[in-house]
Amino acid sequence: MNPYTLTPDLNGEGLHICVVRARFNENIGEIELDACLAELGKLGVDEQDIMVVSVPGALELGVTLAQLANTGEFDALIALGAVVRGETYHFEVVSNESAAAITRVSLETGIAIANGVLTVDTEAQALERAEVKGRDCAQAAVEMANLLAGLEPEEDDEDDEDPRFVDEDDQDE
Repeated sequence: MNPYTLTPDLNGEGLHICVVRARFNENIGEIELDACLAELGKLGVDEQDIMVVSVPGALELGVTLAQLANTGEFDALIALGAVVRGETYHFEVVSNESAAAITRVSLETGIAIANGVLTVDTEAQALERAEVKGRDCAQAAVEMANLLAGLEPEEDDEDDEDPRFVDEDDQDE
């Protein structure tokens, strides 16, 4: 069996990407952002085709991503930030709700969103993961933008009409 297989495409040429970074735990988000931008460049995304936006915290990511997705200007979005566990239940609320919002926006708009919001117990854990997560998100965004574009139905070309399905009213006599 030899099925048609779409292979991962990490060519970022011509893609328009927006990165939204939460400023809470800013030093971690900055490390993620630097790694993400460097990786987008390596993947061929032109600097002119990248927008960076910052928001106060992880809970503000969802509405911002939704607004950006609805512009139709971007092939993929990237959410970056860090939620570090504290002594209250607030960590669970922020972690769960921000992740749910990011997923919901992606599903409702059909645009790929790479979720780089780290949810960790300590700042040290976040610092260990930030650079790798930034790079991973750049790769995921480019790959998913290309995959979703490849899954779009091709436009029908009238010259390629299947003769079995010709409208009788359109036939010349």
